[in-house]
Amino acid sequence: MPRYVASKWRKTAVLLGSAPLAGHVPDTAKMTAAALQDRLNRYGMVYVKPDRGMHGNGVMRVERAGDGYRYQAGKRIRRFARFGALYGSLKARTRGRRYLVQKGIHLLEYDGRKFDLRVMAQLSPSKKWETTGIIGRVAAKNKIVTNFHGGGKIVTAETLLRAHAAQPAAKLQALAKLGAQAGAAMQRAFPGVSVIGLDIALDRALRPYILEVNTAPDPYIFRKHPDPRVFRKIMRYARANAKR
Repeated sequence: MPRYVASKWRKTAVLLGSAPLAGHVPDTAKMTAAALQDRLNRYGMVYVKPDRGMHGNGVMRVERAGDGYRYQAGKRIRRFARFGALYGSLKARTRGRRYLVQKGIHLLEYDGRKFDLRVMAQLSPSKKWETTGIIGRVAAKNKIVTNFHGGGKIVTAETLLRAHAAQPAAKLQALAKLGAQAGAAMQRAFPGVSVIGLDIALDRALRPYILEVNTAPDPYIFRKHPDPRVFRKIMRYARANAKR
C-alpha cells in the first residue's frame, strides 16, 4: 500500500528543501504566540491549521482588523481588541494539539466564492512521476475552506482559470510540472509514497502556492471531471501502485 505521511510540518520541510518548490510555499511555522503575532504584523492575514488533519477540519483564518483582531472557524467570526485575548481563544480551540501558522494567500474567486485547485500526481507504472489530474474546488458560501467534504463545489480547472488567465492551458501545464516535481520530492523523503494531492492557491498575479500536500488524496472527486479518461487513468495508476 502507498505510504501515508500525516504531518503537514514534515511535508512542508521537504518542499522547502527542494529548490524548484521552495518558492511556491507560503511562509509557514509552528504556531506560537510570537510566530502568530509576527506573521499577522507582516501579512495581515494568516491561516492556522492542525499539523495533522483532513478535509479542512480545524482550519481557521486569522486577521488584523483595524485596531484589533478576528478569526473565522467554519462560518463563525470572533473579534478581539487585544492579541492576548485572540491567542487565548485560539489555544483553547487547538486543545493542546500542534498547529501551524501559514501566510494567508488571498484566493481568486469564481462567482463570488473563493477557489483553489487540487493537483493529483502519481507514480506511473513505468515509475515516473506524472500529474494525472487537475480540478478546481469552489468554497461553499461564507466558508474559508474549499474542500468538497466541507460543502465545496467541484468545477473544472479550465473553467476557473479562463476567467483569470490569458493562457489557461499554459498555466495548467506549469501546474502539472509542479505536481510531478512535488511527487518526486515526497518519494525521496518518504520512500513508499506513490500518490500526492497538492492544494494549490493562485494569487492575483497567478503565482501558484502549495498550501498543503496530501499523501492519501481522494481520487473520487475526479469522477466529476468531464473527461472520464482522467478518472480511469487515476484509478489504473492507483491499482498498479497498490501492487508494488
